[in-house]
Amino acid sequence: MAERLIYLPLGGAGEIGMNAYVYGYGQPGRERLIVVDLGVTFGDMDSAPGIDLIMADVDWLEANRDRIDAIFITHGHEDHVGALGLLWPKLQKPVHCRRFTGALARLKLEEAGQPVDQLHIHAPRPDAVTAGPFRVQFVPVSHSIPESSALIIDTPAGRIVHTGDFKLDGTPVVGEPFDPLLWHDIANEGQGVKVLTCDSTNVFSPHPGRSEALLANPLLDFVMAQRQLVVATTFASNIARLKTLAEAGVAAGRKICLLGRAMRRMITVAVETGILTSFPPLIGPEEASELPRDKVMLIVTGSQGERRAASAQLSRGRYLGIELKEGDSFLFSSRTIPGNERGVIRIMNALSEMGVDLYDADDGVYHVSGHANRPDIEAVHDLLKPQIVIPMHGEHMHLREHAKLAEARGLHSMVATNGTMLDLTGEAPRVVDQIDTGRLYLDGTALIGAMDGIVRDRIRMALNGHAMVSVIIDEDDTPLPDAWVELSGLPEKGRAGVPLARNIEAELAEFLERADDRTVMDDDRLEEAIRKITRQVAMEEIGKKPEVTVVISRLAAE
Repeated sequence: MAERLIYLPLGGAGEIGMNAYVYGYGQPGRERLIVVDLGVTFGDMDSAPGIDLIMADVDWLEANRDRIDAIFITHGHEDHVGALGLLWPKLQKPVHCRRFTGALARLKLEEAGQPVDQLHIHAPRPDAVTAGPFRVQFVPVSHSIPESSALIIDTPAGRIVHTGDFKLDGTPVVGEPFDPLLWHDIANEGQGVKVLTCDSTNVFSPHPGRSEALLANPLLDFVMAQRQLVVATTFASNIARLKTLAEAGVAAGRKICLLGRAMRRMITVAVETGILTSFPPLIGPEEASELPRDKVMLIVTGSQGERRAASAQLSRGRYLGIELKEGDSFLFSSRTIPGNERGVIRIMNALSEMGVDLYDADDGVYHVSGHANRPDIEAVHDLLKPQIVIPMHGEHMHLREHAKLAEARGLHSMVATNGTMLDLTGEAPRVVDQIDTGRLYLDGTALIGAMDGIVRDRIRMALNGHAMVSVIIDEDDTPLPDAWVELSGLPEKGRAGVPLARNIEAELAEFLERADDRTVMDDDRLEEAIRKITRQVAMEEIGKKPEVTVVISRLAAE
C-alpha cells in the first residue's frame, strides 16, 4: 500500500482560536504523526456560560497516541499554546519550541502540574528536529509576540511550509524581522515547496501591512497631548507595543505603571529570556496613586473586554488605589477580536460615564495588525511558489477567500475545516476522511466535553429558570399529599396573582392524591409525571417551562 502525506486540522480551521493541526506520513491508517500547536479560545456568556477556556477535542489524537512522534509550538499566544498543560496528559509526547515560547510553555505545564522534562528548546534554522519521518526547522517570522516561527516540515513526499501567524515586517521593534532572502532560499532548496499551509486572518484587508515601528511617533504625540492621567491597553503578549507605549510615556515625562498579572509576567519572561534587553523602569500602583495625574501613565490588561482584567476593574471604580476621573484619557491600542465587541463596548461606556476621553485603534493610527494582509499573502505565494496552498487560521469565509486567491494565481488549493483530512501526496489535495471533532471546555478545574450536556443544561436554566420539587413516599408506599417546590430564576407570582410555587404545590398535591400504585412504585414514572405537571403550571402562569429537578424520598418501614 502506497504511503501518503496527510493534513488534519482539529482546531483553528473555520474559526479564529484554539489552533491544533496534525501532519502525518506513512501507510493509510498507520501514518506517523506530528502535532502543531495546542491552543485555546475563551468562553462567552451566550454560548458557553461559566466556561473559562475552550480547546479542540483531541480524542482522535489520544486514540492514536502511539503514532505521535512530537508536538511543535509555533509561538506563545494563548490560541497556540494555551491548552498545552491541559491536553499534554492525553498525548504525553515531546514538545519542541523556541526559547521564549518555551518559557511560556513551561509555565503552562507547571500550572497544570505536568512534567517539564519533555519540553525541548531549539534554535532557529538551520537547526532541525527529527521526528519520525519528519525533519522540522523553526524559521523566524514577525508577529505580535516575539520569537514567532513558521515551520519547515520536510517529508519523503516533499516540503511543507506551515507559516503559523505572521506578517511581513522588517522593523518589528522587538523580535525578528521577516527576511525575504531567507525565504527565497527556503523556496529554492531541493524540489521547492510542495505545500504552503498559510495564515488567512487578514485575507480581506486590501492594503499592505504596516510595520510596528510606525507607531512610535503617533503614540508619542498622543501621550504628549494629554493633560491628565493616561491609560493604554493592548494585548499583554505584544511586547513590542508595551515597549513603545512605555517609552512614549517616559519621553512625555511620565512614570509607567503596569496593571495586570499577564502583562507583568510577559515582561518578566521577555527579560529573563533576553528578548528584552531594556525596558523603562516601572512603579507600583501605590506610588502611581500618589503622583500628580499628569506624571503617570498606566499600561493595563483587558483590551478584549475581559471582566477580571485591569481595564474592566478600572471601569467599575477604584482599583488598587487608582481611580479614573473626568478628563483622563484611555487608549485602546489594539484591535477588537470578533466576538469580543460587547465586552469592550461595556467598558468604553462605563469609562465614558466617568468622563474619561476614549481613543481606539479603528483608524489604524495607534495599532497595526500582527497578521499578513492580502497583498502580503500574495507576496508569500509568489516568493515560495508552492504547488498546493492550504488556508488555515481563519473563519470559513477567510479560508474560502484565501483558496480562491491561490487558485486565481494558478495554485492548487482546498478549504479544509476542522476534522477534514486531506491527502497532500499528489499534485492537488483531496479529502480522504472526515474525523469527528468537537470542543473541550475547562469548567473551573474540570475538563468536560461540549456535548456532555453540562453547558446545555446551564443555558436552559439561564433561559427558563429552575424548579426543585421534593415529595415523600410513606413506608406503606403512599405519597404524602404535600410537595415542596423551590424556584430559582423565576417570577414569584404568575398570571393568577398567587405565589407560583404554591400554585405548583397545589396541582402536585391533587396529582399525588389520585396517583395509581403503578406510578407511585416506579420512580422514573413518578418523576416524569411531576416534571410534566410542574412545567405545565409554569407555562400557564408565566409562559416558561423551567428545568425541573425532582427529589423522591421513600420512608423505610420500621
